[in-house]
Amino acid sequence: MIGDGSLHLEIAQCRLCAASLPCGPRPVVQFGPGARIVIISQAPGRLVHESGVPWDDASGERLRLWTGLTRAIFYDPEQIALVPMGLCYPGKGSAADLPPRRECAPLWHKRILSSMAPRLTLLVGQYAQSEYWPETRRMSVTERVRAFDRLAPDTLALPHPSWRSTGWMRRHPWFEAEILPRLRARVAAALASPDERGMTVSRQQNGNIECEA
Repeated sequence: MIGDGSLHLEIAQCRLCAASLPCGPRPVVQFGPGARIVIISQAPGRLVHESGVPWDDASGERLRLWTGLTRAIFYDPEQIALVPMGLCYPGKGSAADLPPRRECAPLWHKRILSSMAPRLTLLVGQYAQSEYWPETRRMSVTERVRAFDRLAPDTLALPHPSWRSTGWMRRHPWFEAEILPRLRARVAAALASPDERGMTVSRQQNGNIECEA
């Protein structure tokens, strides 16, 4: 649990799904009122459950590589909020981790998100995308990612950065060639101060490059 305040304490003490969690409840979330980017994902994995640190695994390393974020910025709750659909590790299924518990997001997400005013939201994986973009449920994750900022200007879709994404990226080379540079530019713009954002827009306009921010 990264951040301070009464809401963090309430979340830490939550036992709503305790009977359904094989490893017990341990909510893992990060947010602060100054967060400029919110990353909404699936649910903590086993390693994250053990450490209590969001994205403390190989998937986290890949996500930071995709976004261009350093560990210091990524784990600063006044810059980045890390809010999974299920705050606790749901346990292992037959081939992968179980889906996030459905009770969790309706209980906590509105309160968490209303405590900040982010400039950019990243929806990582099918569970976050289906929940926050219900009108796109007939679309695949690939189609949502390919659309980039055409579905919502300040909300972007990403595949889940698990080991499976390596094969997915080989099948879809446009993601690394086209989407990742634009993603990193959007992330950098969202984190920039107002003066820095203005300078970025000016440079892009002078270079006849449309501003992505």
